[in-house]
Amino acid sequence: MTDYKQTLNLPQTEFPMKANLAQREPSILKKWQEMSIYTQLRSQGKGKDKFVLHMGPPYANGHIHLGTATNNILKDMVAKTATMSGYDAPLVPGWDCHGLPIELNVEKKVGKPGVKISATEFRQACRDYAAEFINIQREEFKRLGIIADWDHPYFTMDFHYEANIVRSLAKIIQMGHLQKGYKPVHWCLDCASALAEAEVEYIEKISPALDVRFKVVDKVDFFQRFTTVRQGSGDISIPIWTTTPWTLPANQAVALNPGLEYVLVQWAGEQLLIAEALLSAVVVRYKMEDYQILGQITGDKLLNVQLKHPFYPRNVPVVLGDHVTVEAGTGAVHTAPAHGVDDFLMGKQYHLMLDNPVGDDGCYTASTPLFAGLHVNKANEKIIAELQAHGNLLHSDTIRHSFPHCWRHKTPLIFRATPQWFVSMEKQGLRQMALAAINQVEWIPDWGKNRIATMVANRPDWCISRQRTWGVPLALFIHKDTGELHPETLALMEQVALLIEKQGIEAWYQLDASTLLGKEAADYQKCLDILDVWFDSGVSHHFLKARADLAFPADLVLEGSDQHRGWFQSLLLTSVAMYAPVAATVNEKVQTTTYAPYKAVLTHGYVVDGQGRKMSKSLGNVIAPEEVIQTLGADVLRLWVASIDYRSEINASKEILARTTETYRRIRNTARFLLANLAGFDPVTDLVATKDMLALDRWAVNKTRMIQEEILAAYQSYQFHVVAQKLHHFCVVDMGGFYLDIIKDRQYTMAANSRGRRSAQTAIYHIIHALVRWLAPILSFTAEEIWQFIPGKKVESVMLTTWYDALSTLSDQEEMNSAFWEKIWAVRDAVNKEIENQRNAGKLGSGLEAEVSLYCGPHLKLQLDRLQDELRFVLITSAATVIAEHAGPIDTVTTEVAGLALKVVQTAHAKCERCWHRRADVNADPQYPGICGRCIENITSAGEERKYA
Repeated sequence: MTDYKQTLNLPQTEFPMKANLAQREPSILKKWQEMSIYTQLRSQGKGKDKFVLHMGPPYANGHIHLGTATNNILKDMVAKTATMSGYDAPLVPGWDCHGLPIELNVEKKVGKPGVKISATEFRQACRDYAAEFINIQREEFKRLGIIADWDHPYFTMDFHYEANIVRSLAKIIQMGHLQKGYKPVHWCLDCASALAEAEVEYIEKISPALDVRFKVVDKVDFFQRFTTVRQGSGDISIPIWTTTPWTLPANQAVALNPGLEYVLVQWAGEQLLIAEALLSAVVVRYKMEDYQILGQITGDKLLNVQLKHPFYPRNVPVVLGDHVTVEAGTGAVHTAPAHGVDDFLMGKQYHLMLDNPVGDDGCYTASTPLFAGLHVNKANEKIIAELQAHGNLLHSDTIRHSFPHCWRHKTPLIFRATPQWFVSMEKQGLRQMALAAINQVEWIPDWGKNRIATMVANRPDWCISRQRTWGVPLALFIHKDTGELHPETLALMEQVALLIEKQGIEAWYQLDASTLLGKEAADYQKCLDILDVWFDSGVSHHFLKARADLAFPADLVLEGSDQHRGWFQSLLLTSVAMYAPVAATVNEKVQTTTYAPYKAVLTHGYVVDGQGRKMSKSLGNVIAPEEVIQTLGADVLRLWVASIDYRSEINASKEILARTTETYRRIRNTARFLLANLAGFDPVTDLVATKDMLALDRWAVNKTRMIQEEILAAYQSYQFHVVAQKLHHFCVVDMGGFYLDIIKDRQYTMAANSRGRRSAQTAIYHIIHALVRWLAPILSFTAEEIWQFIPGKKVESVMLTTWYDALSTLSDQEEMNSAFWEKIWAVRDAVNKEIENQRNAGKLGSGLEAEVSLYCGPHLKLQLDRLQDELRFVLITSAATVIAEHAGPIDTVTTEVAGLALKVVQTAHAKCERCWHRRADVNADPQYPGICGRCIENITSAGEERKYA
């Protein structure tokens, strides 16, 4: 038996089938580092249009998690897409370094400042802690394949950045947006500090739900307000319903809705005023029997009715507010101006006392009757006891409801009035200017616009002061008697900023006021509050303006959906507050200019497990990025990120990652097949001109061009999941399921330098050049690995390329155009379906054991006749005959292809040992035993110019 193996062009490549990503990726990272890939990209981008994605700073506290990894991989894919599209796309990372989470972790290690350690030493410990995790996270991000300016990031604790935070605050003061106020703010009892809106999350909790009597002082006055009423017996009360009994010591009024109808009800020896719309619910709650309605009145008629406080010897008035609703309760709302926003507004409107009896530690102050020194978390039982003792507890129950919690401690918050510094939303029209800027930004997905607009429209003033240690100080000098800022505040803040540039924030704490104020120092005190940490990252647009390689506004910001109430909003508000003239609300010219710090905002959902549950250690469903990288490789993680529709929740599980691995394997195997079939190909000498390529090869290149157009459109609209889908379909179906399957015979059996083989290799060369670029933003490591195995002269890294522009177009005027090959594909699918049926029935082993007869209508026959003897190679059968349909036998199989019936039978011919086709001319030439006539031609010079599809 003759061995013809040496006459075949078998695929050869050193590109490994087994990825071993966990072992191979670090060497690619090392290569990028050694070649200074980021520096090369910036050098290559000089003079090009910029695309700036402003990277929000992750918090320098702990290792990255799957959500952080997802976010930063998305950013990297956006930047790489922009680079491949011909832009100069710098990517500058940053870190948020101040704030309470770091402070609390450092406290656990070294103790509280001023107790076990000085404040100065404590701040240095915080700085060291943040620096440690910056370095840890930087290496973790690099390992994900993210190419960024890792050597020149921005840190909010950098001295220069800290100085610019002070300068940003000064600019906001200059524009008139800062004010000091004594207002209710979210207060965390664990943090012992005010919180911003972005630091609040809503979690269900069980609270007491009390109905409390507020008895009418003057019955005569009360009844005179009714048009018609029957006088009942017993005390008259306006009951309120509250889930925060601890706020009752601060009560200053009871609010009714001016437009609501209220009814006076006689029940069990007393008279109660209830909102008519809530009466049926109250009847059930109180288990009222034999009640009578004595009269009806609207809320506005009861303004200033005097009521007795339920346990203090003071009277409180009835006030009116539209915030009173009939969703629950009684239609009357207990009002404590120190403990709620609506209550505070009522207090201002009606000049109520702003009495805050709760100290910073969460305990009632020493001057609070009955409850002095008692912590509010332990106060409810004693308050209930006092209500009972005074006969004013009408009903007691519990309720499960959504309640504001500290996002760090997961503990319930309280509202309490404290002196704080605020960025006013109304004082200079900041709210309206911000809403106008929102309208000029592109929001992706578009629902993000309504989400942030609603939040800005309804948000309170921004409380920017915190009573903590680790943060940028509010570098203000405040008059000891008047509480006013020094008249030279802006100049003084610039002097402080200059000191901070040299010494960091410690310069403020070490500063003797007399150094800057001289003799005036005796009249002023330094503000020792620090700025809300959201202000630090919020003014990072200042950084965009300062760096020559960046630009303001940024083309894009990209974060999770929680940042509509966080960084997206703090960026927006500070930018508008600093740069928009306050006349913007009335100046038509200004209305055409946006002062938003970004042109577009892209939002992604939260990472949850496969069942949609939040990832947590207690559930055991946490997947660490490091775990995925060490087992599957960073590229599998990147492909998973690309495969998901990030606009909603992002599901992650080991099963999902296993499916992603399978997708990766198919893409890699396609790339390997392409590379293996470029063995011996030199693009300088062997590239076939488009006009000389065979029709099927020109179709494949044209198909690649068409897919590239779709992929680039998906990339440019940030629809990475569409890119991933099209990549997979192209590799598995367009290539693996059709084209590559067909050309195997030609590649392996034709003469090495034949036109048929070189034509296919030319197509493969173009296809791999396009494919490797499509992969680069997503499968960055794999694309770089593929790049090194592509023959011919090229740049050092695929990352330094742009989209491939050498894909030729197949004209519709050609006989074998795209529509023609789509029809052939359909015919092939129909033949394969019948072959598979016969294989399952045990009649066939493989397609090359089959002979197929195609019974066609006139139009289809005309098309198939164009392939002549090459049709069998397209169908991968040993014989294929095209016959007019009227000659078809009874036992043909109908197909879904219009005008096509077919018949498949097992061939009786011998198998060619070289090409495996079953042909009648096998063994016809005794000089070449065991092979067919075509193979004889292909191993002699006669095969050089053979026609082939």
